[in-house]
Amino acid sequence: MPMCRVNHLAAATAAATALTTALATLAAAPAARAAGGTLHLVQPGESIQRAVDAAQPGDTVELLPGTYRGSVRITTPGLTLRGAGPASVITPGTGSENACATAGHGICVVGTEAAPLPDVTLEALAVTGFKKNGIDASGTTGLAVRATYVHDNGQQGISQEMSTKAAVLGNRSTDNGESGVFLANYAHREGGAPDTGGTVVEGNVVTGNRVGVTVRRLRVLTVQGNEISGNCSGVFVVGDEGVPRAGDLDVRKNRVIANNKFCPANPRLGAIQGTGIVLTGTEDTRVTGNEVHDNVGSTDFSGGIVLFKSVVGIPNTRATIADNKLSGNGPADLADRDTGTANTFARNTCSVSEPSGRC
Repeated sequence: MPMCRVNHLAAATAAATALTTALATLAAAPAARAAGGTLHLVQPGESIQRAVDAAQPGDTVELLPGTYRGSVRITTPGLTLRGAGPASVITPGTGSENACATAGHGICVVGTEAAPLPDVTLEALAVTGFKKNGIDASGTTGLAVRATYVHDNGQQGISQEMSTKAAVLGNRSTDNGESGVFLANYAHREGGAPDTGGTVVEGNVVTGNRVGVTVRRLRVLTVQGNEISGNCSGVFVVGDEGVPRAGDLDVRKNRVIANNKFCPANPRLGAIQGTGIVLTGTEDTRVTGNEVHDNVGSTDFSGGIVLFKSVVGIPNTRATIADNKLSGNGPADLADRDTGTANTFARNTCSVSEPSGRC
């Protein structure tokens, strides 16, 4: 077992090194990526918002290394906001510079559900210290968030609602008050689960948050190849009685290790600790090929891979839990604490299951 933990640490270190390399690569070739639009350079002390407001569709706003105070609100289609890596830092300003700042967020990408804002890219920058979300996207399509370092924000690190076809790739999201990556139909109201059109959350390092990756009331997306550790819960997929039901999505090939922080109960959800991957109230969800180790706690959601009814009592149905490697999770590697039907467990490698026979 000690050798396994060394290997886990080495893998997490390798992932962090890969992220640093990606940041350096993005910062090394700004001119090539600015082709086809105007490049707006911003230096520390200058206003990012002024440059964004002056940009046209297809333009790039590029931040030189340094600290930039004030929130940024983007409503221009096809805009790229790019930094020089984690040395380009966006932090809170006066809190009144625009609607994004008034809401308490760092970067806001804003369209509407009826007219989604297309093809905005955020890459190679840091966002930290905001009261609410570091990156907040609403009503978008084709949004790309790449190689950002989003940390120590009060609520979500990277948040998206009412959006489709997003790519959240190679980011580091750490020590945020709620989720490192939060994807939802609506952040603050009820409704059925829409089809995201193939949103992908891939290659991210997510640690120290309440939940690593939250997927709430969505369909047709993939969470894959992420390093998720040190949160209260690694991946939390939330569904309920809404129609369409949440599901028809994939959680695959992630490393979900030692998510053992303790998060107390809130009015909506019980306490969370030692939780690897949880499904609540979903249908046709596939959890495959993950490595899930050393997630240990004593809450309702504790364990490696857990099936649990939703907060309104809706069970999972037709979940597929297959080809996962689990060890050292407690009280069980696989825990079926649900009353759902047609959920299947196949070819998983584990030691303890609830009930027995799931391994």
